[in-house]
Amino acid sequence: MNIKKFVLLITILAFITSCNSGDRGQLVGVKGKNWHPEKPYGMTLVPGGAFIMGKSDDDLAGINDAPTKTATVRAFYMDETEITNSEYRQFVHWVRDSIIRRKLAIIADDFALVPGDGGTGEFAFLDANPDEMNVYEKYMYDNYYSFSLDYDGRKVNKRVDLIFKTDEYPDEYYAEVMDSMYLPIEESYNGVRTWNVNQFKFRYTNMDIEAAAKNKNLKRSDFITQEDVEIYPDTTAWIRDFAYSYNEPMHNDYFRHDAYGDYPVVGVTWKQANAFCQWRTLYHNGFRKSKGKQPVNKYRLPSEAEWEYAARGGLQGATYPWGGPYAKNDRGCFMANFKPLRGDYAADQALYTVEAKSYDPNDFNLYNMAGNVSEWVHASYDPGSYEYSSTINPSVNDKNNNRKVVRGGSWKDVAYFLQVSTRDYEYADSARSYIGFRTVQDYMGTEITKNAATN
Repeated sequence: MNIKKFVLLITILAFITSCNSGDRGQLVGVKGKNWHPEKPYGMTLVPGGAFIMGKSDDDLAGINDAPTKTATVRAFYMDETEITNSEYRQFVHWVRDSIIRRKLAIIADDFALVPGDGGTGEFAFLDANPDEMNVYEKYMYDNYYSFSLDYDGRKVNKRVDLIFKTDEYPDEYYAEVMDSMYLPIEESYNGVRTWNVNQFKFRYTNMDIEAAAKNKNLKRSDFITQEDVEIYPDTTAWIRDFAYSYNEPMHNDYFRHDAYGDYPVVGVTWKQANAFCQWRTLYHNGFRKSKGKQPVNKYRLPSEAEWEYAARGGLQGATYPWGGPYAKNDRGCFMANFKPLRGDYAADQALYTVEAKSYDPNDFNLYNMAGNVSEWVHASYDPGSYEYSSTINPSVNDKNNNRKVVRGGSWKDVAYFLQVSTRDYEYADSARSYIGFRTVQDYMGTEITKNAATN
């Protein structure tokens, strides 16, 4: 077969294929990419299902804020452990480094420093070099960012590594920026200069979807709020929470030292926990976007119903995540980290917190759903909320109610607070040495249920 006949044959086949590849006028739907659920690292899938929510035994404390009701929740992923110091430090370092890069880019802009000079110019905004911009970025810059006086929207350069050793600073501009990130020299302690953590702020954006759904005549922007949240944990909580008590080593070392990297982060407020969730979503989806993948659902705090359902681990009517009714196993060992005896915090082999993967997990492979640290959930505390909340995915979070629910009990609590049905609260702007959190992510895909009816 000569070349001309071969080309003609290929052309005819392509024509026939193209004519038969259409929808033939039929409704076939929009074809998208195949979706394959991907379990996030460090999380476990909690299958949806129904459970008896609330106190299943006598309410010995007489609070009467958790009457039993049947509730159903959808499937979701949940962190196997509380968020650790190491994981939260990743958030803090990302925010810190982003602020440093932004400051370097601004000073490069102010002094007309450009890439290639071997100094601070290497950190110039990427739009300072039009060759680094795609068509959309050029459009946004020409129409929006070029009129901005506060540099919002301009892309910082993350391709160049930051320099933290003072003897390696490339020029005086770089030294000036880095110097501004630390506390003044006169505030140094023990010869160590400290980061000015008040500068570590994350811009948290929130949309009140419930209000938007009820007020369709208003613009979407009317329900979107932004707030700069200081995200560094309040390490002074170790001092303030316990009067006449020596806890200075925990204040000095617990968050920053690698010895406590796998321990749960504490000293974070409800707002800081929510800011972490939003950052984790942006961080994950930023990577997926760079690989041409579809975004995943946002990370968030669990609802109160989701938390209790997950803590029960599929056990109906149990007192604790391991069942109960006792806090010891058949060998006489305590099953969680709490205060088992009056004044004796160490009877369970732990004085303060323990590593996040300590003790046995429940049947959903979740660790420390009782004890270690109490956990923020996405709910406001109302003693009567069980009476009026929905029975499908119950969620009550009044933005005007600053009393936010914490669950699970902590290393300094008695056994009552470890019960899966016990409710407690703290104010949203409070940071405690015994409150941490873990995150969840909605499951997308074929519905998975734990207790579906079978024929």
